[in-house]
Amino acid sequence: MSDIAFGLDVFCDMLRASNLFDAGIPIAVSRAPGRLDVMGGIADYSGSLVLQRPIAEATFAAVQRIDRPVLEIVSLGREPCTVALETLAPGGVAVGYDEARRMLADGPADRHSPCFPHWASYVAGPLLVLAHERGLPLTSGARIVVSSQVPEGKGVSSSAAVETSSMRAAADAFGIALEPRDLALLCQRSENLVTGAPCGVMDQMTCVFGERDRLLALVCQPARLEPSVSVPDDVEFWGIDSGERHAVGGSDYGAVRSGAFMGLRILNADCEVEEPYLANIAPLDFERELAACLPEEISGAEFLQHYGGTADTVTYVEPGHRYRVRAPTAHPIYERQRAERFRQLLGDAEDEARRVRLGALMYESHASYGQCGLGSAGTDCLVELVRAEGPAAGLYGARITGGGSGGTVAIVGRRDAAAAVARVVDAYARRTGYRPQLFAGSSPGVVALGTRSITI
Repeated sequence: MSDIAFGLDVFCDMLRASNLFDAGIPIAVSRAPGRLDVMGGIADYSGSLVLQRPIAEATFAAVQRIDRPVLEIVSLGREPCTVALETLAPGGVAVGYDEARRMLADGPADRHSPCFPHWASYVAGPLLVLAHERGLPLTSGARIVVSSQVPEGKGVSSSAAVETSSMRAAADAFGIALEPRDLALLCQRSENLVTGAPCGVMDQMTCVFGERDRLLALVCQPARLEPSVSVPDDVEFWGIDSGERHAVGGSDYGAVRSGAFMGLRILNADCEVEEPYLANIAPLDFERELAACLPEEISGAEFLQHYGGTADTVTYVEPGHRYRVRAPTAHPIYERQRAERFRQLLGDAEDEARRVRLGALMYESHASYGQCGLGSAGTDCLVELVRAEGPAAGLYGARITGGGSGGTVAIVGRRDAAAAVARVVDAYARRTGYRPQLFAGSSPGVVALGTRSITI
């Protein structure tokens, strides 16, 4: 872990050399990695097992209390942003989540309303959640500096890395006790309710609990950690960025999530399925008894007329939209089975047949994303390039990750297959004119390093 601690040391040295903080007042510093979604992905909001690898790239956050009634937010590489506490907490009372989202994420309702850059919601949102849920007094200000190596829009949890590092540092700066699991859940709440992105919880849990060179195993019901999974000596994972921007708040992801919850509501009402999580339905039961109950598609208006709504608290069924239902409902049912089998295979004896089966499960998951409507030309191209290299070159499988519709492709291969991965990168650059970023290596989450306190 010495290189990871060294990275934290470098950030702290940068802070000491800067003019960003006041002298003599403690600064709380935290670090959180991004993540590579190996298996599970969008099945997280339906209760699946997910397997996540924290990546080497990370976000650093530093928070210092100040005596001015503002939040001064500095994200290195951007224009600074200042939010008056009177705006977030008039009279010392924090505004509600809907109002905060309008100010920080959606844009102003009129020209007289305050307007802040969207990215500020990922930093200010966690403090607002601490005010609502943990009594953080928004009466004294703070200066927050964020520096991120986790690239945005590539499906590797840049948002969760910012949220978890910022909230952890803020909680320490203001003396708020916060259990690691609560940190993850509260950051998910911030992204759902302040930023307005309907993400599941796997990203924040990985940023907090991830272990270097292991896969986080999480059953999302709602966030049950299981023993992490060792990556065997004959297996390695990489991520390749497609260059197609991924966004959890995008319409495709939101529509597929809504479609899954619509399917669950139909099964609850018409088939007397009492299970609250789709991922707990056995695939055989789904095939024999339940799939026929679901429409391939349904309009929002027709669904609302017959079923009234869904149990999801962060998406809404739009009457004028037409939703896929059967494929988004089926995906988490089969994805959990794939993730369970993938975990089991990682613990089996090392051999070629096992690696081939691991790869096949990733290809199946990728195809299922496409059936839900979350594929993309770039990610399909990367998967086909991996397939073309094949087991002879040490590459066994690949899949689109996270919310889909672009972003990063995860690859499973032999540990000695780095040359084959490099050929995939080169081939993709020749085909598309875009040279993708390669994600290789791993690092620990917030829990492993804790928070550091420094004074300038």
